[in-house]
Amino acid sequence: MVSPIDLCTSSASFIMSAKKAEIPSQFYQLKPVHFADLIRAAQLIFIPSKGVSGVYTDIDWEEIGIPDDVLANLRALGKEYQYSSPHIPPDIIWGKLTPETRVWFVENKDELWTLEELFPMLDED
Repeated sequence: MVSPIDLCTSSASFIMSAKKAEIPSQFYQLKPVHFADLIRAAQLIFIPSKGVSGVYTDIDWEEIGIPDDVLANLRALGKEYQYSSPHIPPDIIWGKLTPETRVWFVENKDELWTLEELFPMLDED
């Protein structure tokens, strides 16, 4: 006979294993700094014309290496976290990324910080 405590413990263990199985191995290649860089990039992409300088710019993001399907996802993130600190728990951000954005993010994680360098006049920090 299985006790209610054993049943709850095994159910909780199964749920935790299932949640961990949902996160692909790519997630574990990423560091918190990569997610912070992604949020800062998303913030810049969302409001490229409303930085402190008030400079309007028309940017061809695809030329910079951000495909349209990824751009839409990053704009949505930028809008959601417009005034937030970029230090948001990685699992929350990962859950908001489309499959295309996840692939792009993993492939470009080490270059994301350069977006701030490309557009310093747009960066509000």
